Amino acid sequence: MSSAQEFIYDLEGDQQAVTQFLHELITSLPEMEAKIRYKIPFYFRRSWICYINPQKKGGVELVFLRGNEMTNQNGLLDARGRSQVMGVILHNLKDIPQQAIQETLMEAIILDETVPYKSKRSKK
Repeated sequence: MSSAQEFIYDLEGDQQAVTQFLHELITSLPEMEAKIRYKIPFYFRRSWICYINPQKKGGVELVFLRGNEMTNQNGLLDARGRSQVMGVILHNLKDIPQQAIQETLMEAIILDETVPYKSKRSKK
């Protein structure tokens, strides 16, 4: 059992169901790998693409690390006051906009493949 699967197993109810669905959707994409970082599952190819973050008040946020560079054509992503990452909070399986999530994942993968990630941190 991978660390991401153990993480999912430790969740309960809708959070577990939504996280399992997202994990399977993301890891079904070519060359996508999952690793636990900061105690939550992160997914990457060349660089970090997204992560899944269960919310304390319920729901699960699917966060795209380069959300500020994405078009967000379908209006799925919300910055929630953050300057770089953008995400969507999902509460249960029946309300998941699967097509919009797949389109957003594909855009994030294309961005990862075509535009090298440049760290915003200053180099000293």
